[in-house]
Amino acid sequence: MSLRRKLVVGLGFLFLIIFALVIYSSFQIQALSKDAKAIIKDNYASLVYCKSMLVSLDDMRTAITNQIVAGQIVPSQSDKELFASGRATFETNLAEEKHNITERHEGDYVDGLSQAYGLFLTLGSATNQVKGGLSISYREILSAYMQARLAISHIDDVNMEAIQRKNELATIDADRMTISIAVAGAICIILAFFYFWYFPFYVSNSLSYLADKMKGLLTNMGIKLDTQTQDETFVLLYSISLIENKLSKQKGKKKQPAEA
Repeated sequence: MSLRRKLVVGLGFLFLIIFALVIYSSFQIQALSKDAKAIIKDNYASLVYCKSMLVSLDDMRTAITNQIVAGQIVPSQSDKELFASGRATFETNLAEEKHNITERHEGDYVDGLSQAYGLFLTLGSATNQVKGGLSISYREILSAYMQARLAISHIDDVNMEAIQRKNELATIDADRMTISIAVAGAICIILAFFYFWYFPFYVSNSLSYLADKMKGLLTNMGIKLDTQTQDETFVLLYSISLIENKLSKQKGKKKQPAEA
């Protein structure tokens, strides 16, 4: 194998080490990023839904309370609008949450919320009664309202606990990935160090061997090497130049008698 090919192989080996380390580190970082996205994507969405449902449920209760406090059989226009917007927001977020059940027991709490909300909605429509029935209906509405809030609270707690648990797992994974990357980096450094030690040593020994042989050849030919440099390449090139000069002189001497 030529020296040039050996240099190409050696540099290619170093490039392969660096490339492998970069690919491995990128893969580990990407895996950690996926874990972080998994935490945010599902559980955080459920927390947003819960917050929106709580606000809209409070708006609906406020509209019903205003109607009852005012003693109105038919709610005012502003209360109608408040109740309608709260209902639309609540039902939209409830539908989203039903399609985003990712944790254990979360589905049970969502079913409980649907039942409590259905009762709350039914009783809210029953406020259009005579005044004698309003107080009883309102107590039932408050009970259904509190059940719905409790179910939302359970859904919120389940997802908060899941975020904390997944965050702890992600932290463990991050520590593990850091260690694995460090180990891979240490292995690559050892391999690179071996290359930096072996390959220059190999090339240097080869050139030193050739330089010593060339010095011996010059001595046998009676040529004095008048240089103290430690550069093997310079010694080789300079020695070749000295040999060429001597051979050229010898040819010149042979030609002179013939011409005479």
